[in-house]
Amino acid sequence: MIACLRSPLGGLVARPWFDHAALAFLSGWFFPLSRLWAAARAAEGSVERYAAELPAPLAPRLRRVLAGRLARFERARARARESERAWEDAFFGPAAPAPETLTAAELRRLSDRHAYNALRRLFAPFAAHGRAAPFRWRIPDPAAVEALYGGVLEEPARAFAVPEPMPAVRVSHAFPAAPGRRDYWLRFPSPSARMADDVVARVYEPAGAADPPTLIFGHGIGVEFDHWRGVADEVEALVAMGLRVVRPEAPWHGRRVPPGRYGGEQFVATAPCGAFDHFTAAAREWAVLIDWCRQAGRGPVAIGGSSLGAMTAQIVADRARRWPARLQPDAMFLVTHCGRIEEAMQGRLARAWGIAEATMAQGWTPETAHRFTPLLDPVDGTAVAPENIVTVLGAHDSVTPYAGARALIDRWGVPAANRFIWRRGHFSVPLTMLRNRAPLARFREVMAGLA
Repeated sequence: MIACLRSPLGGLVARPWFDHAALAFLSGWFFPLSRLWAAARAAEGSVERYAAELPAPLAPRLRRVLAGRLARFERARARARESERAWEDAFFGPAAPAPETLTAAELRRLSDRHAYNALRRLFAPFAAHGRAAPFRWRIPDPAAVEALYGGVLEEPARAFAVPEPMPAVRVSHAFPAAPGRRDYWLRFPSPSARMADDVVARVYEPAGAADPPTLIFGHGIGVEFDHWRGVADEVEALVAMGLRVVRPEAPWHGRRVPPGRYGGEQFVATAPCGAFDHFTAAAREWAVLIDWCRQAGRGPVAIGGSSLGAMTAQIVADRARRWPARLQPDAMFLVTHCGRIEEAMQGRLARAWGIAEATMAQGWTPETAHRFTPLLDPVDGTAVAPENIVTVLGAHDSVTPYAGARALIDRWGVPAANRFIWRRGHFSVPLTMLRNRAPLARFREVMAGLA
């Protein structure tokens, strides 16, 4: 499939029509079925507990269907858990197993987790009967958010203070993931009390490279790149160009999904607090990763991401101006970002989710929300020089709206040679990057100039 997308046929797919199809798929199928999949996680095989999550009673026939499907779900979950435990023992155990043992453990983990994730399809009959909403809303009222974040509004930098001391970072054993490449994982406790879990990041490294330049690259919402087979990754080509790529799992994704949720659901379902929790935690986690990169080699360190990951990078680049010099990134690579978080919350996907209606029902108004936006909005300057920022945008992007991103990079003064603006939408931009590597090549040039 990925080879097809990189072929001339991929040029027909990576067009604005694909964005309309992707939006319909996500809003009408993936997120509603993900909610039903998460309900199965919470039910732990119980038809009664699962049915309690649904807004309408189940007919007897559907209850019998559900019982069989929950049993199948539990068997797949048990296999995924067991392979994850075996993977943990192999990669983070005291002695390094043989490379083929590590490869087998990783392939089994990925296969079992992919199969488990793909069981969303089991719950399609319940979605078809109008019983699927995309989120289980837990919107806090303004007073609750005021109690958590009101105290830092006068000095937003407090919410992004780097951890002192830095948490210890565990490094897994490495295995040959692809020709000329070795992969391994990093793990450390999140410095955010709002998370209280471990951060996990996958490292893609050119084999035998000494002090390679490094890019910390964040993923989009709901994108669990380390838990699905065959994910199209637009930045893997950078590894072939000699860069190390570090891909952290964002809060509430992958190994960090809370019980009874699916990847990314917590971010949306607890809006607007979810955004504050996510970005304040992720920024401090990325500070730990930057610190690790500085200790791991002498090459330059960049940050970046796609969609939600790009917005995280923007916030880090802004807040890092007040961090120690060693924690300030040298460059930035942004894909499908926008100017402010509020713009994304008003984008087409957010409108399909119904975030505005859900927050208004809990007493939120534009005025109360605007009180907290200084916590998250980037300002005119960054810790990164404009000539070291490369950006890839879709002129037809309605998910993270293009106009705000264009205004932001104008204020930053990003040079024309570092701007790649395509007649694409939010989802067709990354697909286009599988075939058009000009942005990656330009970013590689920027990093080479910093070495």
